[in-house]
Amino acid sequence: MDKKLIDESKKYLMNTYNRAPIVLRKGRGMKVWDTTGKEYLDFVGGIAVNCLGHCHPKVVIALQKQVQRLIHVSNLYHIEPQIKLAKLLVENSFADKAFFCNSGAEAVEGAIKLARKYSKDHFTSSKYEIITAYGSFHGRTLAALTATGQEKFQKGFEPLVPGFKYVPFNDIDALKNAITDRTCAILLEPIQGEGGIRIPSADYLIQVRKLCDDNKSLLILDEIQTGMGRTGRLFAYEHFNIEPDIMTLAKGLAGGFPIGALLAKDTVAAVFQPGTHASTFGGNPLGCAASLATLETLLEDGFLLDHCRRIGKYFKDSLEKLKKDFPSYIADVRGLGLLLGIELTKAGEPIVESCAGRGILINCTSGNVLRFTPPLIVTEKEIEHLIDTLEDIFGR
Repeated sequence: MDKKLIDESKKYLMNTYNRAPIVLRKGRGMKVWDTTGKEYLDFVGGIAVNCLGHCHPKVVIALQKQVQRLIHVSNLYHIEPQIKLAKLLVENSFADKAFFCNSGAEAVEGAIKLARKYSKDHFTSSKYEIITAYGSFHGRTLAALTATGQEKFQKGFEPLVPGFKYVPFNDIDALKNAITDRTCAILLEPIQGEGGIRIPSADYLIQVRKLCDDNKSLLILDEIQTGMGRTGRLFAYEHFNIEPDIMTLAKGLAGGFPIGALLAKDTVAAVFQPGTHASTFGGNPLGCAASLATLETLLEDGFLLDHCRRIGKYFKDSLEKLKKDFPSYIADVRGLGLLLGIELTKAGEPIVESCAGRGILINCTSGNVLRFTPPLIVTEKEIEHLIDTLEDIFGR
């Protein structure tokens, strides 16, 4: 443990994270090393960010080339890598237009603004409410925080932004009852990540799409955690045979470099005109270059997406076997692709700490759900090492 740096961290940084006593210095592929030289297998991946692994050569080279060419230029001008990235995202999704920002929360803020502007321009000024789900997580800015259906994140920041309603996730009747003439949009994660890796029933999103169509409301999908191949498809909505009107992206979009995106269909995107929305650093050359390299790698021959589906099934099957061996510890196994979780019957943090002590980084959400979001390059051997480690910890 690097006590000096950890003490300085506590002295100079705001206390907004429950940080593990680890100072990471270097990463390659699935591995990271701390300042003492200790090696870890990383099953957190920056929480679904490092989708290609740490310091993937194509992302590193793209950044090196771009940083020598142009670091920043205002959006008052056209930006070459931004145009190329928008084209690639549109060609591989439901969308017609893209807007770039710097984070997932910013993308959600943009989606909220876009939905409200669209409804007010096409209907009435009273059509502004957005329905979200309990257990959701959409970000830490004030509107995104209000959209988040978890009171523990909102406490202390009241008054929240007006115009939001919450319903239980995967409950279509509750959603029907919540819709009124004031509903302008329904905002959902296809799979709830921070809420404990919760997957909806097969027809839930199809019914949500129909509700939106019937009530002239927009469907916004928050794919910040589920996008960029995480579930074995480029975007999770592809599993559910629907298309949204608006989608938010971030996390894995640039393989570790900060960037966010808002994608939308033409009819919706058209309400954003000069002066309605902007971002100084949004779509900057560095972020777009890193994102282009990431997206091109994901799409290359479909290899990584195929690997994610296959290795994700292997990983989930291994967790199911672990559940059978330790039924008193593991209540449920959930997930899709490489967005996986096991719900424990006890608090998860001691397991996270035990794994870290043995050189494996994992994450706990919702208090008792171990969340696994490793790079998409993870191998069977690395998964087996994690399973063996968990078996030993549970056995003790």
